[in-house]
Amino acid sequence: MGTTVKVREKYQVTIPEGVRNKIPLKVGERVEVLARGEEIVIRPIVEIPREQAWFWSQQWQEQIAQSMKDIEKGKVTVFKSVKEAKKQFDD
Repeated sequence: MGTTVKVREKYQVTIPEGVRNKIPLKVGERVEVLARGEEIVIRPIVEIPREQAWFWSQQWQEQIAQSMKDIEKGKVTVFKSVKEAKKQFDD
C-alpha cells in the first residue's frame, strides 16, 4: 500500500517525497488527472509546441519507423550531389 495524503481545501494533495523521487516530475510541469474506476490517476505529460505536433502524429511516426527499417536493411541510395539526386527523381 502507498503513502496516504490528506485532501485539502480546493481538493489539493501533496505528492509524497518517496513518490516524487521515483517519477521525473519538476515543479511547474503539467500532469494529467483521470478517474479509473474508483481510483484517481495522476501522470506526468509532455507538452508539445503546436508547430511541432505534426512530427508526433501517428502517421508521421509510422513513416519514420519504416524509414529506419529501410536504412537498417540498406534500402538507401547515396547521391554525390543534388544534381544527381534530381536526375534520379525526375525520371
